Amino acid sequence: MPGSELYERFMALHTRDGGLVMPNAWDGLSALMLADAGFEAIATSSVALASTLGRLDGRHQVTREEHLEHARLFGRLTGLPVNGDFEDGYGETPEDVAATVEAAVASGLAGIGIEDTSGNPDQPIRDFDDAVNRMRSAVNAARGRIVVTGRTDNFIQGRPDLDDTIRRLTAFAEVGADVLYAPFPPDLDALVAIVTAVAPTPVNVLISPADKVLTVAELQKAGVKRISVGPALYTHAMEALEQATKALVAGDLTAATTGISFERISDLLARGTN
Repeated sequence: MPGSELYERFMALHTRDGGLVMPNAWDGLSALMLADAGFEAIATSSVALASTLGRLDGRHQVTREEHLEHARLFGRLTGLPVNGDFEDGYGETPEDVAATVEAAVASGLAGIGIEDTSGNPDQPIRDFDDAVNRMRSAVNAARGRIVVTGRTDNFIQGRPDLDDTIRRLTAFAEVGADVLYAPFPPDLDALVAIVTAVAPTPVNVLISPADKVLTVAELQKAGVKRISVGPALYTHAMEALEQATKALVAGDLTAATTGISFERISDLLARGTN
């Protein structure tokens, strides 16, 4: 499907009544399970991807090409629109960000998220002008071929500044970002303030505000148009694995080996469009 058609298809999910729930996969089987459940689009999770490779997220330890191949796998297997959680755009300059967007378009991605993070734990959030310039470069490279999500990580990087968050998101919208995203605003009031300030640009929320997990219906009522879960499904699976390993250590083979059947796995894999 040409980029402009994929863009329109994916963007339509954001602008319809209710928007969409877009879960994040971490490998081929999880992507197929989400597709089989009926989700209309899926996303990568930079945290989950880094973890599967034994690396830290947000420290430039995963390469652009590794993430692109990861996302391409999801698209090949499911045929669904795939949104790439591409951290800071994999590059130090706006030109690097543009190159990443071009590569994502060439890889058949439907969407790409660009953060204002730096990969530097001592100064994790980029200066305002730098962040906006990078977003402008991403949008210019996208040219209506891929949905660009402009994201600020203020809240999850120890900068609980709602005014600056709204300033950044508004600026991202002004340079053309299609969707806006600030993970874990402190509460529902802050989330509503963000949605109101940037309207009519669609807003993504990661699960819920920080203080309380809401339902999909409650988030939709607040005006959220896209709900993602980041690494939450991956960590849920890893919790099950940890409990199984504890059972195995304790000698309980039944509890340690209860899970999805191999027949179910084989059936899902056979459905892949690869």
